[in-house]
Order: sequence, then structure tokens, then C-alpha cells
Amino acid sequence: MPPATGFTSYVDAILATLARDPSRTVLTGPEAPAGGGGPGTGSRPEVTAGELHATVHRMAAVFAAHGIGRGHTVSVLSGNRHEALAARYAANLLGARVVLLYDGMAAEALAKVAESAETVLLLVDPDLSGTAEALLGHLAGARPTVLTLGPTPGRTLGPDLLADCAALPSPEREGAGGTPFPAVASAAGPEDDWCIRYTGGTTGIPKGIRMAHGPYAALVAQMGSADGAPPRFLACTSLAHLAGILSDVALAAGGSVVLHRAFDPGAVLAAIDRERITHLWLLPPLLYRLLDDPALPGTDLGSLTSISYGGCAASPSRLMEAVKAFGPVLYGMYGMSEALAITTALPEDHQPTGPGGRITVGRALPGVELTVRDEAGKILPTGEQGEIWVRSASVMTGYWKQPEESARALPGDGWLRTGDAGCLDDEGRLYLVDRFKDLIIVVGGHVHPAEVEDLLHTHPAVSECAVFGVRTADEAEEVHAAVVPLPGRAVDTGALRAFVTEHKGALYAPAAVHLVDEIPLTPVGKPDKNRLRTRTAAG
Repeated sequence: MPPATGFTSYVDAILATLARDPSRTVLTGPEAPAGGGGPGTGSRPEVTAGELHATVHRMAAVFAAHGIGRGHTVSVLSGNRHEALAARYAANLLGARVVLLYDGMAAEALAKVAESAETVLLLVDPDLSGTAEALLGHLAGARPTVLTLGPTPGRTLGPDLLADCAALPSPEREGAGGTPFPAVASAAGPEDDWCIRYTGGTTGIPKGIRMAHGPYAALVAQMGSADGAPPRFLACTSLAHLAGILSDVALAAGGSVVLHRAFDPGAVLAAIDRERITHLWLLPPLLYRLLDDPALPGTDLGSLTSISYGGCAASPSRLMEAVKAFGPVLYGMYGMSEALAITTALPEDHQPTGPGGRITVGRALPGVELTVRDEAGKILPTGEQGEIWVRSASVMTGYWKQPEESARALPGDGWLRTGDAGCLDDEGRLYLVDRFKDLIIVVGGHVHPAEVEDLLHTHPAVSECAVFGVRTADEAEEVHAAVVPLPGRAVDTGALRAFVTEHKGALYAPAAVHLVDEIPLTPVGKPDKNRLRTRTAAG
């Protein structure tokens, strides 16, 4: 069915591609979990293009019956399963915005996100039923409608969305185009939000990044036309993060997606060999785990054409190891939720030519403008280090209902202040040097220290604390906390880690808690986290 708005969204593009060859398998996996928590059972579902097309329309029909449409928020709490992809497409088809809730965050934090986004419909993976119940228990306002992505034995969360879809009339052909019934007209406009992606907030209040349909549809089309060949993408990291975006790109380009529940280096290497994977996305620490896996030398890597990486700093020495191991298939990606993709480093760019022996994150993508500026916003000459500013059609429209934060990040004329420090060379290559934002990028997401500090200050044994990031030898980051105990109170560092995990989730738990007599301060009276990092390295 043609879009009612006259605008072709990324969902419209995917559905049109699916309709061209309904018998083609487009989604494989994930492998069914074993009952004992060990390796999977070996059962891997396969979904054809026609089945996915029909499921999206059926889910959209069920959502519409619940009153979902433009201006509504649908939150999805799910692991990597094909039903979650279909549900996102269905909600976006109706013009509703989607919030992707991260598995691994504490229920209390998830509830804050769901409430902030004004969720009216919550979709729940049956495997996360317990988390969903806890989330609902933390809500201060009205409970949203809940639908589950399959049966939830022993729990009563809400109707089974898949059962409701199956109860709809059987597909019938109607009209010259042969569109399957029930077909739902696309309602999204280019300025509507397809997604609100949440980051941690320095004040403890999460920031929701508004992502509009228009630029996202353009990005999906642009990325899918990079090499012309239909990709076979392995999604082995969370679909709530970049793996979901690259799944959209693969499906819109006529390719297919293999789903894994989580990253496991041995399983990834086996899948590359068995499934003839062409495209893979990894955070640098996960790339290192592939390099260190004993199965790598015996793995047939001949199908790989692209291993893209990004999301945190990468070790130049380990990237050079990856070049030797995988060949000229590495693509560095620099981007952020506020601006999507900004630069790409091509395989030939992987040489340590930048300051401190850094490898470039590449040149600006088509349609992206980059400048490096000083604190006053003045553009700096080539080679000088400052804050990276970016302007493109993909820059966010602002933070959800946080105008002051939006004004700080968006100074005007379409520019976004990234909060990252870097420099440009004479040929337009960008090098990242440091991060202006007090942000710790760990495997799985972002941690704002103030969120953990605020929580630790509520603990009865803590007088003062400072939370900071520490880089490992592989340039990965870990969360560390320096804690001053209250006089006369004993502090169990393991109990503090468990306290953070309980209230914020494992993502935020410090890798180490350091007991100190006092928190060092800068001349202006702020915690001196650089000195804490130096002490940690010396220790």
C-alpha cells in the first residue's frame, strides 16, 4: 500500500524490498536457548521476506486496534529476536515513535525512561518478563498497555501479541499489486520521530534524543548503496543499539540478517564460516576478543567484506593486529546518537599517522560538515585540537522535552557540539583525541559518572565519592569509583558494586571501588578525576 503521507520512510523501503521476493529467507535465528542455560538447542527459526512483510502489517493492525498512531510512544523491552524487529517496523509504520529499552539496565532506570517518553504501549520479550514486572512496579504514573512477544507462562503481563496477530484473517490477495491483507497504510511523516534514543543524564535524568524519519530514511538508503551487493549481516550485539540500524540497512538493501542472542567470539567465528557472513559490527573490545579466540586461525573468513567498529576508542596496535588477521575489511565508524554517522575510515586509512600514533576515524560522510573549534566557538586551523562540531541532515532535532539541554548542544545554524576533542589533517581526516563530556563508554552502552555518584551518595556508609573512567591496555574503558567512608563505618567494596547493580544495572557497576581518605580537588574545587586516574594507573 502506498504511503498515505507521500513520504517513503525506512519501513516503506524495507517492506517494498520484502515484497519483491517473498520466498527469500531474510532473518535467521536466534538459536533457541537450552533449558539449562548452556549452549542453545540448535533450533534456529528462519523467516522469509513474505512472512516478515505479513507480520509487520498484522502487528500494525493490532497496534491500531489499541489506538496506536502518530504522536504515541511504543517502548520495546526485548533481546535479539525477529519479533522485536517486526514490532518496531509496525509501530513506525503507523507513525508512532519507538523507545528501545536496553536489556541489562535496572528496572528502576528503565521505568524512568518509559515514563519520560510517555509510553502508552509496552512490548515485552517473554524472556524478560521478570524485568518487565519490576519496571511496571516502579512506575509512578499510569500503567501503559502491555503486549508480550509470545506466551509468558505463569505471568499475567498482558495479551500475547503473536496470538492476536495469528487470530487475524488469513492473508488474501487484493488489488493489482497483490498486497497481502491486512495491509496498513504508512502514516509517518519526514519530521515525525521514528525513535527516541535515551542516554544517561548528568543530572540523573535520562536525555531522550529525538531522531526524525526523514534523515533516517536517507541514511539507511545511503549506507545500503555503499557496495551494491546484498549484505548478510550478523547481529551479535544489541538490536537496541547500532546492530538494529545495520539490520535495517541490510534488509532495505535486499540482504539478510543472522541474529545471535549475545556476543560470543566462538559463536561469531562459527557463524561467519557457516553462514557466509559478509558484514559484521563490533565495539573495539569485542573485536579484540575475536582476535584472541583460538578458533580464529582455523576460521574461513573469505565471505567477509566489512567489519565495522566504533562506539569507543580503539587501540591502534590492536587495530593493526586486526588488519593482519582479517585483511582489508576494517571500517572505522565515528558517530553518536545525536548525529548518527559522521565519518568513516576506509581499510586503507588504517595506519597510525595521527597525534600520539592514533588511527584516523576517517573523513566526513557525504552531506556532513565538520569543524574543530575552541571554547568560544571559533574555528581552529588544521592540526589544532579542539571540540568537534558537526552539521548534517541527521543531526537530532533536540532532546525530548529538555530545551535547556537542547540549546547547549545545538548552538544554532544546524550545528551540533559533539563534546569530543579532536583535530583535522590537511586531507580532511579526523582524529579523536579525548572526550570533553564526562562520559564513560563501556561495552553495551554509556555511563555518566554523576548518575553513579548520586546513587552512591545515598548509601549509608559513603561520605564522598567520585566516579571516573579508566582505560585498559586495549583502550577499552571501565567504570571506577573512589569512595570516602563515613567515619566509623566499614565499607564492603563488593557490597557497593552490588548496590549499584541493583539500582542501576550491571552496565553501571564499577569494575573497581577504591577506598580513599579524601577526594582530591582541582583549584576550582571540583573532584580531580585526572589525578584519580593517575593514582589508579600507578597502583
